[in-house]
Amino acid sequence: MDPNLQYWQSNGQSFLSRLRLWFKILDPSSVLSSQAEIEQARVLLQNEGQTQRKEKVANAWLLSLSSVHPDTGGVISPVFRSQVFLPISAPLVVASLIPHKGIKPALFWQFLLQAYCAGFNHSNRNATATKDNKTSMKQSILIVGTVAYSTFAGALPQIILKRFRLLGAVAETFSRSLLPIPLSACLAAFSVMVVRSEEADNGIRVFDSNGNAIGVSAAAGSKAIKETALSRAALFGTTAAVPTLLLALLKRAKFVQRNPMIIAPVRHISTAIIFGLMIPVSFSLFPQFGKIKKESLEEEFQSLDSNQELFYHRGL
Repeated sequence: MDPNLQYWQSNGQSFLSRLRLWFKILDPSSVLSSQAEIEQARVLLQNEGQTQRKEKVANAWLLSLSSVHPDTGGVISPVFRSQVFLPISAPLVVASLIPHKGIKPALFWQFLLQAYCAGFNHSNRNATATKDNKTSMKQSILIVGTVAYSTFAGALPQIILKRFRLLGAVAETFSRSLLPIPLSACLAAFSVMVVRSEEADNGIRVFDSNGNAIGVSAAAGSKAIKETALSRAALFGTTAAVPTLLLALLKRAKFVQRNPMIIAPVRHISTAIIFGLMIPVSFSLFPQFGKIKKESLEEEFQSLDSNQELFYHRGL
């Protein structure tokens, strides 16, 4: 089993421990590390095991967890590493949630956001599923289809505003304030479920408590996808909901009524702050090295002598 999975198994079973760890992993400065530095960190961990008291080894763990895929052992592209998710996607999230004057700007920003999210989901998936040329082609088609559908659906509030102006203030309030909340959550979950659907089709590796791979399970793959989809829905849904609620409260204040120009900066800043705070929280909602009961797996696993819980890599 990869050292990263061993680390998550021993250090990431409680929400608070995962949250503390993610705050450290998400340090964007580590993305500047070269591939040689990452390989040196991996060698150090293999030689010294999980001795975390030494500062050098602790830094090596953080670099490995943030830069190396635990299934393939390969270095993740710097653009899709967890520590750059905030600086890259935050401007896209802010731009996609603001009211636009036309449909084309809304489609443009939604395309950038949905394309990046699809790439991030694919790069950080569980990569143990069997791959061949046919599977790769199917996966490429699914990614393109996900981006296209999510782009159009994400711009739906703006389309409603432009096409149905005669519906009045009720339609405008619904499109600007209410619809983006469930829409953002659903599209985020939809992207994860479609992009990573091969895990439910082909299965992912399942481990025993000692870290030994004992088989491949589609049930575990479905559970990993579901948990990741829920965490991503929580991230984007909360990011859309909290600034909307904050603005609704601020608009009642006399100071804001006298200075309506302050609404736009507050919307942008609050969206970015909530999104940044929710990233480590959403990443911590479920363990990276998740548990699953033997009874929940396929028939081939029921013959195992032990009744202990089994484990799987959830992905991100």
